[in-house]
Amino acid sequence: MTRYAVYGVPGLDPGAPTVAVQLRAAVEDWYAQHPEITPDARRYGFHATLKAPFALADGVTSADLEAAVSAFAAGRHPVVLPAVQPLTIGSFRALVPTGDTAEVDALAQDIVRTFEPYRAPLTADDIARRRPERLTPRQREVLEEVGYPFALDEFRVHLTLTDALDAAGAADAAAVDHAIAGHFAAFAGADIPLTALAVFIEPDRGAPFGIHSIHPFQEIA
Repeated sequence: MTRYAVYGVPGLDPGAPTVAVQLRAAVEDWYAQHPEITPDARRYGFHATLKAPFALADGVTSADLEAAVSAFAAGRHPVVLPAVQPLTIGSFRALVPTGDTAEVDALAQDIVRTFEPYRAPLTADDIARRRPERLTPRQREVLEEVGYPFALDEFRVHLTLTDALDAAGAADAAAVDHAIAGHFAAFAGADIPLTALAVFIEPDRGAPFGIHSIHPFQEIA
């Protein structure tokens, strides 16, 4: 089953600011250097989740979704991920904004709501994969409402750098943290502009996600 996602990817569009392009290159280099702790991160691709992966609703085509994302992006201005720092989220590592994220949080909520009609309902298998017994009551509500437990008021914008480090055979977490700090030292505390949305496609469950289309935000005059 093909799935789609609406992501924010710093540095992806041709007009992206230099710092965003450099960060994207640094993350791709990080993935390449550390394949043993990034298999899922690499499969999904460098991104900030805005509308998590979903199957299309009955009667909705890929072209319908692409046109809608293009129209949405054309009516929005770029946002900033303020003062990013490498942090721990659960058991994985990510670049996380440490400044005021109200603007990007609002954007994410708008995207989740706007593209909800394009999403097919979750199957029983989809719900089981989310391990609902491990979610909070509110996260289970959000999962049922919009198909992803970490959206709406449970959303926290981040750019994933590793898979879970508590899994069997994972590298020593302290060593990973040290390596991340060194690799991303030039970006610690930087404001990273997000200037476009991207539609990603997973052609079959478990296959790598690929970039389907890029949709720049409206430029600020």
